[in-house]
Amino acid sequence: MTAGAMTGEPSIAGSEPDGAPRLLSLDVLRGVAILGILFMNINEMGGSFWASWVEPRHFGWTLVDRSVWAVREVLAEGTARALLEMLFGAGMVILTDRAAGSIGETPAVRRYVGRNLVLLGFGIVHMLVLLWPGDILHSYAIAALMIVWFRGLEPGQMLAIGLWLTVTELIANGVALIDPGAAVTVIDHARDIALEDAARMHDFGAWAGFLWGIAATVLAAGEIETVLEAAGTMLVGAALYRWGVLQGGRSRRFYVALMVVGYGIGFPVRIASVAQEWAGRDVGRGIDMLYEVSRLATTLGHIGMLHLLLGTAVGVGLLRPFAAAGRTALTLYMVQSVLCLWVLYPPFALGLYGTQGWAAMMATALVVNAVLLVAANWWVARFRIAPVEWAWRSLAEGRRLPFR
Repeated sequence: MTAGAMTGEPSIAGSEPDGAPRLLSLDVLRGVAILGILFMNINEMGGSFWASWVEPRHFGWTLVDRSVWAVREVLAEGTARALLEMLFGAGMVILTDRAAGSIGETPAVRRYVGRNLVLLGFGIVHMLVLLWPGDILHSYAIAALMIVWFRGLEPGQMLAIGLWLTVTELIANGVALIDPGAAVTVIDHARDIALEDAARMHDFGAWAGFLWGIAATVLAAGEIETVLEAAGTMLVGAALYRWGVLQGGRSRRFYVALMVVGYGIGFPVRIASVAQEWAGRDVGRGIDMLYEVSRLATTLGHIGMLHLLLGTAVGVGLLRPFAAAGRTALTLYMVQSVLCLWVLYPPFALGLYGTQGWAAMMATALVVNAVLLVAANWWVARFRIAPVEWAWRSLAEGRRLPFR
């Protein structure tokens, strides 16, 4: 039984101008994920990248701030990213299966490759022109170019490869860990944070130059890990779609079990990590190694919970607006960057960089997302496709798609 069947709603919610079908439950999941990702990004937009990576206390450590940070860490850290990666894997299956049925296997793969080469270009623009070093589009495009060659595998094989990549990253995290307790490490972090704060609050040149520098650091030091993480999680998502999990095609009992098991595995690891940080101690090698396990498990718990809600009339009423965000996800992602990087937190415009603690930043993300959610619903009531999606798919199709 699909989520649509459980609620009396159609599982197919229209189609895009290029013929791509819209699945209501997938749009809801995508909408929740794309809005959720701002809660993960806003501290790097409104405050120091270096502090986000190594020193959360830099943003404020009052009881309210650290409580908000703790909730964010347990419920949300990495899960929006994981959900988007799983949905990307599902999209690979949907798009290539549909195209293969009409134009054949090889042209379908070639078409999907072209689509992601265009997305790669959008990601590079997002990173180097809009100056968001945390861009995920280019990494997802590269990962998609890897996983498309596994599309013919059985779901169990896709899952096995995806989990193997997860285990590999888990082991790599453990091997790469060094003792962060040495004084020189603390001094270096404090220096890096201070230099970043000074540059990002100075003027346009210093601000842009520092963000380009962070982008270079991310590409040089973390791109391989990011792409492998995305590829593994995409394959997990592709397997879950083949089994009917992501689109709500399993029983209510299944989603209850998915939620209980997912949260049962993910929450204890995350709570232990938060407790260590609250106590002023390093989280330790064991907890750090389990980050990826807790990320995937908690994300599966969220999928179970959301599908349980979609199985009720009240839940559909609450979640239906997020389908519009799912249909306009790429545009919303770009607009989040423009609003935060170029309006709220640059050294010009509102200039709020470094002025907000955890609670204030999460409240700002909530307000921005509320505005974007209203805007997305207004847009889809009048247009068939969002602006950035229109540009991406028109370029990929080699023709101008209709807007209305």
